[in-house]
Amino acid sequence: MRTAHIARKTNETDITLTICLDGRGVSAIQSGVGFLDHMLTLLARHGRLDLELTCRGDTQVDDHHSVEDIGIALGDAVAQALGEKRGVCRYASLHLPMDEALILCAVDLSGRGGYYDALDIPAQKIGRFDTELVYEFMNAFAVHAGLTLHLRRVCGRNSHHIVEGAFKALGRALREAAAIDPEGRDEIPSTKGML
Repeated sequence: MRTAHIARKTNETDITLTICLDGRGVSAIQSGVGFLDHMLTLLARHGRLDLELTCRGDTQVDDHHSVEDIGIALGDAVAQALGEKRGVCRYASLHLPMDEALILCAVDLSGRGGYYDALDIPAQKIGRFDTELVYEFMNAFAVHAGLTLHLRRVCGRNSHHIVEGAFKALGRALREAAAIDPEGRDEIPSTKGML
C-alpha cells in the first residue's frame, strides 16, 4: 500500500493529511473551506484515494492560505506515497464531461512539477469560494507532487460544473497514471532510469 502522512504547520495554517493511493475512495475532509471539501471529496472518490485531511487556517482573512497550503500538503503526500515511482504507468489523459462542461486533463508523473491551465472559469465566485483559488490549489499540488498537469475547458458555461469536472478529471487521471503497469512492474518508466 502506497501511503503517506503529512503534518504542515505555518503561521497561517495547521494541516494534517493521510493518503493511500491504493484505496477505495473513502475520505474525511475538514478543510475549513466548504467548497474545497466538496472538490477534494470528489477527487478522492474518482481517484480511489483514501484521504483524511484537517486544516485550521486563517479563513477570517480569506481562504487563500488554506487552499494553497492544502495543495502543497496534498502534493507532498502524493510524492511521498509514489516514492521512486517504480512500475507506475506514468501518463494519463482523458476528457471528462460534467453536464454541459467538458474538461481535458493530462498528467505525467515526470518529477518536474508544472501546472498549465486553460479553464477560463466564467464566474469570480462559486458561493463564497474565489474561483481564482482553483489555480492556486492546482499549481501548488502539481509543483509539490512533482507532476506535469494540464487542465483545459473544452466547453462549458457553469463555473461549478467546470471546477467540479476539473477535480474529478484530476482524480481519474492521477489514478490511471499512478496505477502499476503489469508489464513494467519493476521498471522506472523513463530512459533516464529515474523520475
